[in-house]
Amino acid sequence: MELKEKEHQLLYRVQLDEFGASLQKYGDKDTSTIKDWFDAFHRLENLLEKKKSKKKQVVFIDELPWLDTPRSGFLSAFEHFWNSWGAGKHNLLLIVCGSATTWMLDEFINSKGGLYGRVTCEMHLHPFNLAETEAYLKHRKLTMERYDITQTYMLTGGVAYYLSYFQQGKSLAQNIDELFFQENGFLQTEYDRLFTSLFADNTNYRKIVEVLSGKRYGITRETIATETGISAGGTLSQMLKALVKSDLVSTYHNFDESKRNVYYKLTDMFCLFYLGFVQKNPTNNHTFWYDNQNAPKLNTWRGLAFEDVCFVHQEQIRTALGISGVQTEIYPWHATTNGKTSGAQIDMLIDRADRVVNLCEMKFTQGEFVIDKTYDEKLRNKLSALQFKTQNRKNIQPTLVTTYGLKMNMYSNRIQRIVTLDDLFRK
Repeated sequence: MELKEKEHQLLYRVQLDEFGASLQKYGDKDTSTIKDWFDAFHRLENLLEKKKSKKKQVVFIDELPWLDTPRSGFLSAFEHFWNSWGAGKHNLLLIVCGSATTWMLDEFINSKGGLYGRVTCEMHLHPFNLAETEAYLKHRKLTMERYDITQTYMLTGGVAYYLSYFQQGKSLAQNIDELFFQENGFLQTEYDRLFTSLFADNTNYRKIVEVLSGKRYGITRETIATETGISAGGTLSQMLKALVKSDLVSTYHNFDESKRNVYYKLTDMFCLFYLGFVQKNPTNNHTFWYDNQNAPKLNTWRGLAFEDVCFVHQEQIRTALGISGVQTEIYPWHATTNGKTSGAQIDMLIDRADRVVNLCEMKFTQGEFVIDKTYDEKLRNKLSALQFKTQNRKNIQPTLVTTYGLKMNMYSNRIQRIVTLDDLFRK
């Protein structure tokens, strides 16, 4: 405990010194040692007062939660700075950001303390979509076709930090091996760092995510409580809310069920990949991905991951179908009996207000998708199950979301709408 206290004190001192250095960079002439956070913010006040101007003054503080170390008094000093001085300065714009989701939610967004009601604008920075990922890779002069960019997205979920590790002149397989499977790969330990950075006490958050990683169609809050051993009370609700806010988990309602039945589904692609390959299937093969590019387990992963990519790009799919102005509900669907899956499972349903349901099948292939007799039979079974569920009250349109389109043959006419990879790359 004594060692931990010394570490906290050292970090506290370094943060104050760096804050002082930043003030001096922008004109503060006081070079004496900053005593504490109250002293630090008094000096910021003095600096801004000396720069009196009718023009907008912008103060930007990055990674705010990490300044709030134990017994540092940071939050009290920050509240005092804003409530006693900053809030009354109409030309002052204070921007703060942080990746520690629970801290930002508890101390800022949902604060019941000194900062209650003080936030005037909240900006949630989401990961890149496919179009933004393509633009970022081009900016870094990484040349990839869209098929490989999509696989890159399946690994990274469009997080720029992860994408920044991909190197020019190396194939996708070589990059994946270097990042995940070679000794000291940059992203080998990222899963642990991710939860440490997002959540102060992350044990139960990890339990939830790891249970959800094995539930393809998501589960309810009650089932999460049962399988994790976390009490199904307000604390679990707050944790689930934080996971959703962090873009790790998504919620949806199952088709034709009560809206009270909320399903939670793990949709963060980095976590899904890490838990599926790195954690559950550890290997000493440093060229694992390169050696297994066409292995069935990798092809299975690509198919499932493509479904996740499609759910992130719902707006692009709606635009491609020409229904961007139509009210819709979008979710995966599985036929259930007494709350249990029983038969037909559909990748995505788009339930539209114009009494149409798009039954969407996602297929990630290297060429045009071919419907054979076996797949046609499966599709007919899915259509029958959905027609029974809707009692023919809605028009069902079989829709294919795939990489390079559909090859025409004797079975292809059953598909009424086609969305391709290029459609998903629309801005």
